[in-house]
Amino acid sequence: MKLLRYTVLVVASLLWLGGCSRTVMHELYQIGFIPDDYRFGDLYRLSSLSQFKEPVTPCPASPTYPDTARTDVYVLGDSFTEPGRLAKADLPVRSLHYFHWDHDLNRHVQLDTTHRNVLVIESVERHFRQHVAVPPTQNILVVSDTIGTNGQHQQSAQWGTMLIDWIKATGIEDRLETTLFSRDLFLWFRETKAALTLALFNRHNDKVALSTDGQAIFSELEVNNPETSAFTPLRDTYLDSLVHNLNVAADHYRKAGFDEVILSIIPNKVTLLEPNRGTYNHLIERIQQHPGLHLTVIDTYTPYRRSRLPLYAKSDTHWNCTGRAIWLDALRQRL
Repeated sequence: MKLLRYTVLVVASLLWLGGCSRTVMHELYQIGFIPDDYRFGDLYRLSSLSQFKEPVTPCPASPTYPDTARTDVYVLGDSFTEPGRLAKADLPVRSLHYFHWDHDLNRHVQLDTTHRNVLVIESVERHFRQHVAVPPTQNILVVSDTIGTNGQHQQSAQWGTMLIDWIKATGIEDRLETTLFSRDLFLWFRETKAALTLALFNRHNDKVALSTDGQAIFSELEVNNPETSAFTPLRDTYLDSLVHNLNVAADHYRKAGFDEVILSIIPNKVTLLEPNRGTYNHLIERIQQHPGLHLTVIDTYTPYRRSRLPLYAKSDTHWNCTGRAIWLDALRQRL
């Protein structure tokens, strides 16, 4: 009985930690303790609608690219460029470093001045306004010596901060639900409930939106949320302020030692699949073509619009391997 009690205690503790921390949850995914709740896409995960259930498959490995310029690339980005979706092997670089807009505690870097240092500022369209509402100059902190910065004192401070963040974290309830009810048996019950709710009441999870013909699924943030929607009217003066913030950040990072600062805005799924759902605000074009912008631009919006191929995953907000390849090719050419 004592062994059983300890076993239950350990399992319950792991499930609780997984609910508190994205990092712990990821590790539990890695060791197979719980199934990956995103294995069929983030939009299926939210909606449980089986018509949008599609396994997420990794993209083919990239060939080896020579780094003739001795380039170090630093990416300030969101989930489109996080590890697992972007790797050093995908680019002609000596090293690749990733920093999430929100989640990283240690943002200090020490640049190798004998190499070409490139900063890529990447954001999906729906979060772009939030990310550059103020100049993003503190997201990466360039220092001359990282030894003192990364010492034991900082590590202790980080652990303390992490514990506080775990206690105060938002989304704990969702993550606990994931750790407990993400196995295939429970997915069947969730799908049945979602299908009945849609058929009988024409309702679905309020975090997603269906296309007018019901053949595609989007994040609600792209469609209805005034702060993130592709159909929110945007004044020219407001866009001027966003461009100003980007220029301030680019000037800051160039002075800190970066040789080039590149901007990449990834289009929303709804922007490509249903742009006439409302009056599209053309955020990407207006930023990229702004006469006052002082950053190099990686334009994926134009080739995406011209493409006849599916570019986004059926069950996910992210691009598929074709969409990813277009973006990678554009970045490689720039590098």
